[in-house]
Formats: sequence, structure tokens, C-alpha cells
Amino acid sequence: MAEAKVYDSQGNMKESRPLEGSLFNSEVKSHLLHSFVAGYLNNQRHGTASVKTRTGVSGGGKKPWRQKGTGRARSGSNTSPVWVGGGIAWGPSPKDWYRPIPKKLKRAALKSAFSDKAATNCIRIVELPEIEKPQTKMIAELLKKQDIYQKRVLILSEGFNDSLNKSCRNIRWLAHKRSLLVNPYDILWAEYVLLTPDALKKIEEVFQN
Repeated sequence: MAEAKVYDSQGNMKESRPLEGSLFNSEVKSHLLHSFVAGYLNNQRHGTASVKTRTGVSGGGKKPWRQKGTGRARSGSNTSPVWVGGGIAWGPSPKDWYRPIPKKLKRAALKSAFSDKAATNCIRIVELPEIEKPQTKMIAELLKKQDIYQKRVLILSEGFNDSLNKSCRNIRWLAHKRSLLVNPYDILWAEYVLLTPDALKKIEEVFQN
């Protein structure tokens, strides 16, 4: 059974506790993780790349010169793609890349991601200090005491805390999310996942089955 180290609000280790249930003790299925990450990254594409075709550029209308007798190649419009300043042929146009990801796939991939981190002892339970106003230094000191300050760290907490959000966003490689908004990509991105006790309880209630 997987275990997690428990740290107090000062960054000192108190104990180790088991991580029970299928969320942290499932078989790691890499093909599910790959399927989710590929779909997730695909859905991040904006699809806003766009160019102007010959119908969109300025110009056109009058034929540049008469059809015959000039010695030059015939031309019907200065918006032709072969002209400098003309339209682009076969260029990109706005496209919606979004494809829904099945809920069962996301749940299964989330279990695999959490189980992978738990198997490598990269999940920690942390009691965060009370933050009444944004204090980046306080969070930085907490990470330094755990020797993970220069690592990619994901903090999952329960409920909305604006002061905590602002305290975390100025630290490089640190991400903070509400526990129920986490996805497998976030877990795989992080080298260490820090869970508050409330966040651990919430994700076990929601994602365990």
C-alpha cells in the first residue's frame, strides 16, 4: 500500500500515513494516460491561425493589362497568389480543434496518474499556514524546508483562496489548483503533488469509485 509523508504548517515532517483505496493503488495504465494527454493538449489549441485568400486581400477588380500583345504572361487580377501582395493559396483558416474526452477515460487516467505518483513517494500531505494576505515568501520557505523549491510542484487545496493563489503564482514551477479541478495532465506535469488534508478527503470522496 502506498504511503505519504505528512508535513505541518512549518514544513516539518510529522509522520507517514497510508494512502488507501484504488485512487492511489491502481495499476498504472500508460496507454490511458497517453490518450488523455493527447486529447487534452489537442483541446488547448486555439485554432485561430488564419491567412487571407485572394478574396480577402485589397485590390483586384480591373485586369492589370490586356490579354494579348504585351509580351507578358496573361493575368486577370493582382490578388492572384503568384503576385507579391496577393492572396495565400491553401493557407490555414480558423478551426475548432476541440473533441470531448470521455468521463470514464479521464477518471481512469486520473487514478493511473495518482497511483504513479504514490508509487514513487511523490505525494505529500501538507498543512498549509493561514494566509490572510498574499505572502509568496511564506510558501517559498515551506517548499525550501521540504527540499522541493526548485522542483515542479502542484498544490491541491479545497475551496477558493485568493490569497493562496496570489502567494503561489510568483514562484516558478509552482502551480496551485482546487482539488476537484485537477486533471491527469496536471499530475503528470508535477514532480511532487502536495495535498491539504481537506483536499485529500475531497478527492477520495469524488474520484475513489
